[in-house]
Amino acid sequence: MKVKGRRYSYRSVIPTALVAALLLPFLFIRTAFLALDAGASICPSISCLKVRIGPLLFAGSDTSLEFVEELRRAYVDMEERGEPMDPKVVEAAPESMDNLLADMTAAASSYKHVNIKTFVLETKAMLMKMDKKVQMARLQASIYRHLASVGIPKNLHCLTLRLAEEYLVNAHARSSLPPPEFASRLTNASFLHIALLTDNILAAAVAVSSTVRSSANPEKLVFHIVTDKKTYTAMHAWFALNPVFPAILEVKGLHQFEWPSHVNATIMDTVEELHQGLRAHRYYTSTDQEYRRYEASTPSSFSLLNYLKIHLPELFPNLERVIFLDDDVVVRRDLTPLWDMDLDGNVIVSVGLGDGRDGRCIGKTLGGYLNFSNPLLPLISFGLKSSQCSWLGGMHVFDLEAWRETNITEFYQHLLKQA
Repeated sequence: MKVKGRRYSYRSVIPTALVAALLLPFLFIRTAFLALDAGASICPSISCLKVRIGPLLFAGSDTSLEFVEELRRAYVDMEERGEPMDPKVVEAAPESMDNLLADMTAAASSYKHVNIKTFVLETKAMLMKMDKKVQMARLQASIYRHLASVGIPKNLHCLTLRLAEEYLVNAHARSSLPPPEFASRLTNASFLHIALLTDNILAAAVAVSSTVRSSANPEKLVFHIVTDKKTYTAMHAWFALNPVFPAILEVKGLHQFEWPSHVNATIMDTVEELHQGLRAHRYYTSTDQEYRRYEASTPSSFSLLNYLKIHLPELFPNLERVIFLDDDVVVRRDLTPLWDMDLDGNVIVSVGLGDGRDGRCIGKTLGGYLNFSNPLLPLISFGLKSSQCSWLGGMHVFDLEAWRETNITEFYQHLLKQA
């Protein structure tokens, strides 16, 4: 028995033709769109067409991993060559990722060949440019904070000039500090002696007045203010017109010290070595104009007063002990217990930055200030460790007698010359 072949009726052919007529134009347009889109990519090649069409035709294949691997190889190859980035390339780099992609798309649309290495180079240059802008913004923020901190309100801008004028025209502003009947207290060891080295009149006034207000026996206080020649008349006029009685106070300019020739030579040697070190530091590290501006706006780096702390025994040859205050200190407690403290032969007593729990520091360690790897600085031989907590610089108690028995100043000058 023969089986007759299957015959298609016109009823089944007509719907099939209609479906084909609808699908074929859609498939043609979709294929043409994908081909044109692949040709406008940053890598107009069959591989890119595979990246775009592959996921549609080959389900389960992840071509993005291949693209990422190609980017990684290009970056590693660039790093291994170790070629420095041309500053001109960094300067001409796009400002953002959107601009970078726009540039790459524009290059591809004009049928220019843009390979992976070019893309990686442009990306690296863009990141370096953005990092440079961030660093510059941080530096400018530091500069503005510094200028705001040292800025003087407009109504006080001419304070020094007004006080200098008062010193010339007002005899009371030129009155002796301290009065002659109290001059003997300046070298009397039974009084509490406090020293300040500053050219900031208002800051010195705050430090002195807060110390007097906080003292249980202000009549036992003797202040020694050392300033420079240009500020002396204004500083003297301020404290002459605003006495701190019952405490006494002297204001002395550097030009009024009568040091022996060898002491004067020692002090000037320290100043010269420090100035040379600062100039060398700026020359080798301050390549950026904004950084040089920041250094120049820090007057303490160039003030002679900033270096005289190491010469306190020469500044006060008739004193056995002194409490040294920075001019940014506000005293809130009586300093008599500090003065009466037994220093046990130590030259200096200061406030540490350790919190007393597990040896942790609430501030910087010595390693944050001193280079322990420098063979010219035998810090370890002195029992110092980089992990040790540092101390506050605003207040110290100095035993000047113990200091004079050491060679601290001479060794400090030796280290300056070695460095």
